[in-house]
Amino acid sequence: MAESDMTPVFGRLLTAMVTPFTSDGAEVDYAQVARLASHLVDDLGHDGLVVNGTTGESPTTTDEEKRRVLDAVVTAVGDRASIVAGVGTFSTRHSIELARQAAEVGVDGLLVVTPYYSRPPADALEDHFVAVADATELPVMLYDIPHRAGIPIPEDMLIRLDAHPRIRAVKDAKANIVSSSAVLSRTNLAYYAGDDAFLLPLLSVGGVGVVGTSTHFTASAAREIIDHYLAGRVEEAILANQHALPAFQGVFATQGCMMVKATLEARGFDVGACRPPMGKAPADAVASYVSLLEDLGFGS
Repeated sequence: MAESDMTPVFGRLLTAMVTPFTSDGAEVDYAQVARLASHLVDDLGHDGLVVNGTTGESPTTTDEEKRRVLDAVVTAVGDRASIVAGVGTFSTRHSIELARQAAEVGVDGLLVVTPYYSRPPADALEDHFVAVADATELPVMLYDIPHRAGIPIPEDMLIRLDAHPRIRAVKDAKANIVSSSAVLSRTNLAYYAGDDAFLLPLLSVGGVGVVGTSTHFTASAAREIIDHYLAGRVEEAILANQHALPAFQGVFATQGCMMVKATLEARGFDVGACRPPMGKAPADAVASYVSLLEDLGFGS
């Protein structure tokens, strides 16, 4: 398999970035937002960052905080990485407002999650995605995560939405590789693994990369897997995946955002606490994960 000359619209290696707060979680620490973004891009080699997603605790941040976080990230690394703003909510109107705000700040794309909890019927769900995509000129990545949103994005809907000029990608956390393969065979959508451990399986059916969580620490492994696979070095990609798999999975030994923040704190990043309802990661789980990362060679 020869690597494609076409680079996906958002790149291949992205992380859903946590949002640094002050130690008590009361305020966003915008200086640390910029520092973390620079570390992920300049030190770890990310192609892009997803900002204000659920890993960024978007349900707990105000619209003004979201705007200022985006501004800090765009200012810090926007000239050398794709910045994708999470704008999806369970309100179409609010999602449109956030999309327009993000466009004004100067991001490169939008992440739009399936409206959660309300479980809209299929026709209303499709209208929601189209309305948000129509609100700006930015390319859109849909976020298909049924175990949290409550419903999947149906395959036939994804195939239809491929015709929209701005719906260009999917963050795939459906954990159904056959379904993903079926959509990929009939669309030009760029599929990104929404679960780090699905990166290699998704690449094997035509996916393009990952929007990761453990990639706050394991970006080198994700890049190695991508580069090996696209260059036709499948055995090497498998070995790299097997090596990194404990770290890909271990970040979810407790809630992912909690684990990432605690691990970053252990490594000297002042990212602060998670806001309620999230809590503090158990100390023994954090110590085990920090030790695992070191053992696997994913140093700070």
